[in-house]
Amino acid sequence: MTADAGFNADTRTDYGQATAKMVNDHFGNGGQRGVLLMRHSAREYNRDINDLLNPLTDHGRELAVAMGGALTADIQLRGYASPPERCVETAELVLKGAAQNMQSVRPLEALGIFYALDHVRMWKGMSMSGGLAAYLTQWFGGDIAEDVMMPTNVAVAMVLRVLRGKLDAPALGAKPQLDLCVSHDMTVYTVRHGSGLEPIAAAPVDFLDGLLMYREQGQLLLRSQHGGIVKVDENLLSP
Repeated sequence: MTADAGFNADTRTDYGQATAKMVNDHFGNGGQRGVLLMRHSAREYNRDINDLLNPLTDHGRELAVAMGGALTADIQLRGYASPPERCVETAELVLKGAAQNMQSVRPLEALGIFYALDHVRMWKGMSMSGGLAAYLTQWFGGDIAEDVMMPTNVAVAMVLRVLRGKLDAPALGAKPQLDLCVSHDMTVYTVRHGSGLEPIAAAPVDFLDGLLMYREQGQLLLRSQHGGIVKVDENLLSP
């Protein structure tokens, strides 16, 4: 979602590999379920169209397939995505790379930019503030009008409730299962910061970066590919 002017995604080939390693570590240590909230793969930046209509680049498609191929073979995947094409296609290609393209990907509005109540004013504010990280800092600081952006605590709780719902839903079968939820960098930043996992400025949310939700010893946890882990207070997720 970020307007990364002049950013050349094709200069890197390791997007998604740290995320895949995090997932593999979880299941390799005995995990049976997990939900991965992740950013889509490398995409185009055509400023002549609505930004949400920008598709994946060919390199982005290759990266998504490679990430799927890097996942442990015995993990059963189920795919969900924000409705924009680049998110749905990312999920489809990760499944394909994992040799599980028989599974369809279901678009979910809850993985989109639902918390932006006025997209025109949001884009304008982001441009005036100097970019996504600065705008998010203003939002979490209470400096964005409530008719432009939903309150941050509400947005974070809504995304976490959706992830928890996938985690606790009936499993597809006996194999370890990962529910893949492809979204946007803005959503990953929002959940990462709003959950107390990492501050906005801790590290950029690159293509195919993700956050893993899982349960361990009765606790609901959220893990970053950078190594941080935070306990999710489920009382805060109540409507």
